[in-house]
Amino acid sequence: MATDTVEVLPPPLDATAEQPPLFDGTTRLYTCYTCPFAQRVWITRNYKGLQDKIKLVPLILQNRPAWYKEKVYPENKVPALEHNGKIIGESLDLIKYVDSNFEGPSLLPDDPEKKKFFEELLSYLDTFVRTVFTSFKGDPAKEVGAVFDYLENALQKFDGPFFLGQISLADIAYIPFVERFQIFLLEAFQYDIIAGRPKLAAWIEEMNNIDAYKQTKTDPKELVAFYKQRFMGQK
Repeated sequence: MATDTVEVLPPPLDATAEQPPLFDGTTRLYTCYTCPFAQRVWITRNYKGLQDKIKLVPLILQNRPAWYKEKVYPENKVPALEHNGKIIGESLDLIKYVDSNFEGPSLLPDDPEKKKFFEELLSYLDTFVRTVFTSFKGDPAKEVGAVFDYLENALQKFDGPFFLGQISLADIAYIPFVERFQIFLLEAFQYDIIAGRPKLAAWIEEMNNIDAYKQTKTDPKELVAFYKQRFMGQK
């Protein structure tokens, strides 16, 4: 696993930035420091100790360089990984790709039952994320209980504080969104996602102790301001 040393992060690139070399043998993760999807791959990279093997290329999404869409990734989204002469996208595909194609501790167990449950957890992600985001325009206290109860129950399936017992890609897939939802629901709606959910509370606490994740966390004040503007029309 990655050491406790805090990585010095490169500054994000805007529309005026020059394009880094493409397909020169360097593995690059095109990312955004505030994007939860990209954060999944960033955590995976860190946990496997790949800071020297996978170079971060952070972008400012509100003012991203034209060369990114034109020459790197036509989808014009992050994350995207430049590896072995190709560009790969989609965060859930990428965390699996990084786990299976690079050295470092494995983040998927061999146990068939755990693998099956992992896929179940991934299949629920869209429902989880969509339900909470939709609630920001309504009454979260009435709308989000069931999806956080799902997580609470899921965390009881195996021994240990994580979804599959030990830390895995399942935890990495969920934590960027849980992180943001916990902050915003409490700040904007006074809804505490861990109240009455001890397993979820313990899971968040365990995740917060993992250096590979801690280094990727978003700024709470910036998040609240961004979400208030995006979902509630507040400035």
